[in-house]
Amino acid sequence: MEGTKRRTAILSALANTEKPISASRFAKELGVSRQIIVGDVALLRASGEAIIATARGYLLEQPADKMISKIAVQHNKAQTEEELLLVVENGGEVIDVVVEHPLYGELVGGLHLKTKSDVARFMKDYQKAQTSLLSELTNGIHLHTIAYETPEDLAKIKAALSKHHILYQ
Repeated sequence: MEGTKRRTAILSALANTEKPISASRFAKELGVSRQIIVGDVALLRASGEAIIATARGYLLEQPADKMISKIAVQHNKAQTEEELLLVVENGGEVIDVVVEHPLYGELVGGLHLKTKSDVARFMKDYQKAQTSLLSELTNGIHLHTIAYETPEDLAKIKAALSKHHILYQ
């Protein structure tokens, strides 16, 4: 398939799903290598398409219909699942994790965790990958971009994180 048609197919697929689509899946469906898809997505992003890369694949950035805030937290890696569950159980979505790196500046990792099952899948992927969390680069201090419906939801999230000594104050 020619590049322009392939990129149109990628955008169409992303526009019609709420779940991430992996480069490998696109490659299989479009009959090219995964690296070709990665290049196609890079070209689409460079042309202004709002494509988000997550650990589970690509998503189109959706217009914000929720309120968005950043919260500062600090915890050890054993508290990661607890932290993420506290956010989603109190009405939040964990959009990303942000750390300040001394050489590279701000590093952002897309998460898009809305449910307990999203958190469970993330934790399973983390354990399977046997890799480090971004927060380990900064002694556990990091930010999360959180989406939520009402100011009361944000207050509940912060209160729950504070109660568990995770909210950075």
